[in-house]
Amino acid sequence: MSENKLVRVKDVMKKEFDTVDGMSTVREALEKMRHVETKCLLVNKRHDDDEFGILLISEIARQVVGRDRSPDRVNVYEIMTKPVISVDPYMDIRYCARLFEQFNLSRAPVLEKGEVVGVVSFTDMVLKGLTT
Repeated sequence: MSENKLVRVKDVMKKEFDTVDGMSTVREALEKMRHVETKCLLVNKRHDDDEFGILLISEIARQVVGRDRSPDRVNVYEIMTKPVISVDPYMDIRYCARLFEQFNLSRAPVLEKGEVVGVVSFTDMVLKGLTT
């Protein structure tokens, strides 16, 4: 990445993502994850004053597999992260990477005018950000 070229989150984010309801079971969430080959699902807001959540595959590993719980008996809301830290699509990826480091994030939704427009990860910033 050259010093003159500004790479924004919108340039590297994944625009295709899937969502899940917090009341869904982990099994249902896993089926959606397999469908889009992703490592996270965004958890829908339940109402206008609610916040988005995120379900990471790593949390399923820790809180369901690692604790020998049934994916059919655990709901998404029990293990998701909410509220989720989001980023602006026009943020410089250098600041996004610093934010991820500061808050120990691996990925985050990209929000524009209160709506999710994508998901960005460290991988996206490195593989796409350094080559654009």
